[in-house]
Order: sequence, then structure tokens, then C-alpha cells
Amino acid sequence: MTEVVATARRSRITPEREAELYEAVLDLLREVGYDALTMDAVAARTKSSKATLYRQWGGKAELVAKAVRHTKPGGMGLDEIDTGSLKGDLRALTLRSDDCEMEQNSALMRGLAMAVHSNPDLLRAFRDHLIEPEMASFRRVVQRAVDRGEIRPDNPAIEFMMHMMLGGFAARTMIDELPPTQSFLMSYIDAVVLPALGVPTD
Repeated sequence: MTEVVATARRSRITPEREAELYEAVLDLLREVGYDALTMDAVAARTKSSKATLYRQWGGKAELVAKAVRHTKPGGMGLDEIDTGSLKGDLRALTLRSDDCEMEQNSALMRGLAMAVHSNPDLLRAFRDHLIEPEMASFRRVVQRAVDRGEIRPDNPAIEFMMHMMLGGFAARTMIDELPPTQSFLMSYIDAVVLPALGVPTD
């Protein structure tokens, strides 16, 4: 009975309202960072009760992780992409975010990456709601490529595909002091990711 009541309470927030809350959370993150973000601030910004926020999400870490997941136009929708080739799938994934969105996401993720190292709850929430689901999505995309004969199943680079994709996105700012862009990521995929997997780029 308790579980039924809890589920009913959580279901009161409509998808539209949930999306508004997530956008507000990300706006606050960009303004103050994770450590300074409070549930009181989220409640005030979204005109919600703090009790509702805790009942729906349990705490700040899960709320932030789910907000990032909900508004992430890339990996979380990867299962919906099936162009018939790995190159086509990765290009379609890249085109889901324009250059402005990529710059905003890059800045947000840099700040959260620092917070993850000092917040075990945030790390656990990110693993549960972002890292593990995205890794599973990438594994399914790669398996389709293996089934099509594009990639050898024993290619050791398969295990590092997620590392390669995230590495290119993150390193663009660190090394070149420039935000990631569609053009850069397309070139990176053709020059690094596909050759490592043994996939022709022509």
C-alpha cells in the first residue's frame, strides 16, 4: 500500500512540468554550480514545494542527474537512431545538437565533472541515470554494426568506444581552448573513432 501511495504521489507531476523543472535546475547549475545549488533554490525558482521535490527525486544528486539526462539530446536517444551504418548512426547522433547547444553542454559537464569527484551521491546518480544507460546504448549500436559485418567482434577498440566519443568532446576545450562543434566531432569520428573500429570512412 505504501508503494502504491508513493507512486501516485510521484505521478502528479506532468511531463511538461517535469521538463520545466529540469530546465530550471540546469539554469541554476550554470549560474551557481553544483555545490552551491540547493533544493530551496530549486523550489523558489520553480515555484514548487521542497517536500514535492524530495518526494519526487529523493535529493539533489538524483534531480541533477535526471535533469541532465532529460535535456541531453545525444546518447539517451541513441537507440532511436538506425541509419543502416555505424558512420551514419554517429553522424546522426552528432547532428542532434547544434554548436550553441554543444558549447552550453560542454561548459555544464566540465563543472559537473569536478563536482562528481567530491560528491559520491552525484557520482552514483550519474552512473545510474547517465553513464550506464549510455554505455548500454552504445553497446547496442556497436552490436548492430557487428551484426552487419562492419566491425570485427574481436576488435579491442569496441570496449573503448564510449571513452573515444567522450574524450573528443571533452578534450576539444582542454587542448584547443575551443568549444566542440558539429564539424570538429564529424572530423574526429572519421579520423579517430571509425578507423579504430576498422570501419571505412569513404
